[in-house]
Amino acid sequence: MSVKINIAIDGHSSCGKSTIAKAIAKKFEMCYIDTGAMYRAITLYCMNNNIIIDQQVNLQKLKLHLDKIEVSFHFNIETGKSETILNGKNVESEIRKHEVSSFVSIVSQIKEVRDKLVVLQREIGKEKGVVMDGRDIGTKVFPSAELKFFITAKAEIRAQRRFDEMKKTGVSFQQVLDNLLQRDEKDGGRAINPLRVAKEAIVIDNS
Repeated sequence: MSVKINIAIDGHSSCGKSTIAKAIAKKFEMCYIDTGAMYRAITLYCMNNNIIIDQQVNLQKLKLHLDKIEVSFHFNIETGKSETILNGKNVESEIRKHEVSSFVSIVSQIKEVRDKLVVLQREIGKEKGVVMDGRDIGTKVFPSAELKFFITAKAEIRAQRRFDEMKKTGVSFQQVLDNLLQRDEKDGGRAINPLRVAKEAIVIDNS
């Protein structure tokens, strides 16, 4: 791609955003950033440091820890994939577990968490040439992105795709579906940067 642009991809959980974003980045030799992995990494940190207790986030404790949390990405040459690094440790496989999925929408609703990551995401996009997917990329992170997409798909189809990836974990299809529906409700209903179709976004039903 001769002219550098930023591409913002938003949409529901497990609708194929990351797959599409990665394909675009590979095709046009752009930098792919998985913002969902960033929120998952912070969620994992909270779980590992007793900040989430009885399905509630200890906000005061989290605020004290936020400056200690560093999230970055490492490109694995052997696999050809970007991996998430949390405070120097590769946590790519850990952040994809069902337990993390159960809490990530709660953590991502917290203003201080979103503020921290939005600053980091904008910094990454300053040089252009970035494909970024998430929930508020076109509306909040890159409102001036040259190209915006909003990806969606039917809940049952998204759940089946996710379930197929997680069969070996012992989780049931109904658990996966319930989790997705809860995340949709939280993502669209939160007060801070809710999931919305950005102005000028191209809507794609990926069912």
